[in-house]
Amino acid sequence: MIVAGNWKMFAGPDPEALAERLDGLDGVDVVVAPPYTRLAACVEAGLVTYAQNVHWEAEGPFTGEVSPPLLLALGVRGAIVGHSERRQLFGETDLGVARRGQAALDAGLHVIACVGETREERDAGDTGTVLRVQVQAIGESCGPHDRLVLAYEPVWAIGTGLTATPELVQEAHTLIKSLLDRPVLYGGSVKPENAVELLAQPAVDGALVGGASLEIDSFAAICEAAARSRS
Repeated sequence: MIVAGNWKMFAGPDPEALAERLDGLDGVDVVVAPPYTRLAACVEAGLVTYAQNVHWEAEGPFTGEVSPPLLLALGVRGAIVGHSERRQLFGETDLGVARRGQAALDAGLHVIACVGETREERDAGDTGTVLRVQVQAIGESCGPHDRLVLAYEPVWAIGTGLTATPELVQEAHTLIKSLLDRPVLYGGSVKPENAVELLAQPAVDGALVGGASLEIDSFAAICEAAARSRS
């Protein structure tokens, strides 16, 4: 079980207080992905820390980007790639996501690669096609790498308060695993109130948590639910 907290462009909770709250929790691997200004503080607090994005080049004239070697030098352990907000708001493509993931893995980082459909795509019956295209792009570049984890995050459930039903999540995760045999997290308005039911699905290997990761008690409750789900 893996629970990753994506703080997005928020300062997030105090890293030392979060590390203390999670100390001694067994049965779940906890990751935090803070904004760049909080990476060092999270590393220093002993939290397993990922960046929210990573470039495919080691260095160069890429203003606003960060490379795998720069992250590793800071003590960062991994990176998220292909988050729906990066795809929808910043125009990242399947090819670019795959390149980012491959470069991060080649450098020694862990990767959470995100896939998911929009509301329009789901309503049109295209969820399966969208997931196949996105997952295959990642698979062709990265393969079933042992440091690669996928995250299914239906775009219509990101920051909207909407959550896919456990049945829809199980169906999507089963499809993704049939395309690339790696663990799959669910991301999409995960809260303490729905975490137990979502994490109980056999094909769900954890959660990618957004807003609920900004408050220590709610994030800890999700982590504890994940730990219990496989006990």
